[in-house]
Amino acid sequence: MILANAVVETFIDGGPIMWPILACLILALAVMAERALWWRRTGRLGADRAYAQALWDIRLGNFAPAWDATEGKATPFLRALRSGLANLRTDPAAAMALRAEAEIEESRRRLWVLSTLITLTPLLGLLGTVIGIMQSFDFIGGDQLAIAKVSGGVGEALIATAAGLGVAILCLLPHNLFARRSSDLRHDLDQAISQAELAVKAAAAGGHRPETFQPRETRGERA
Repeated sequence: MILANAVVETFIDGGPIMWPILACLILALAVMAERALWWRRTGRLGADRAYAQALWDIRLGNFAPAWDATEGKATPFLRALRSGLANLRTDPAAAMALRAEAEIEESRRRLWVLSTLITLTPLLGLLGTVIGIMQSFDFIGGDQLAIAKVSGGVGEALIATAAGLGVAILCLLPHNLFARRSSDLRHDLDQAISQAELAVKAAAAGGHRPETFQPRETRGERA
């Protein structure tokens, strides 16, 4: 309770600018939580056993089981493979590449919010400090306690700068982490596309004809 009261008092001492800084903090936490959940579902290529099994089925010419393995899956590698299998008659690598770009774009979703907050919150804190200092100088020449009021006002105004910098630092680390993960995802998707190409070529070399495969949805639509 004492700690909560101290936080509230410090927040109030920071001035009105603390409210937009608080709004930025709440927005940042929401974005970080959403991105963390998305990356938790995504995983890495080396740990995606379902994708590895689907590639093995493709090598053996078992395209139907591979197609079924991609149905309803949350990983970007299986979604990209599904696009490739749906376009075996034309250009599966190109179809996978297009899907991969969409997955990479999704991985960078809302990062612009964090990058904006990294720049915005220190400026809001600086604005609060400037406003606080301007208000403190109004006490000069007023009475004998003017110096104490000015120094106290400056100290209170610096709270806004500290809060703004704190939010910016809080956003910076996750932003860089998510950006790095997005770069790693691009590399993994490139690897996944190459592996899928080799699997299709292996199936063709084994006497199977990938171009004759029709996804279940296609057969149902034609029927």
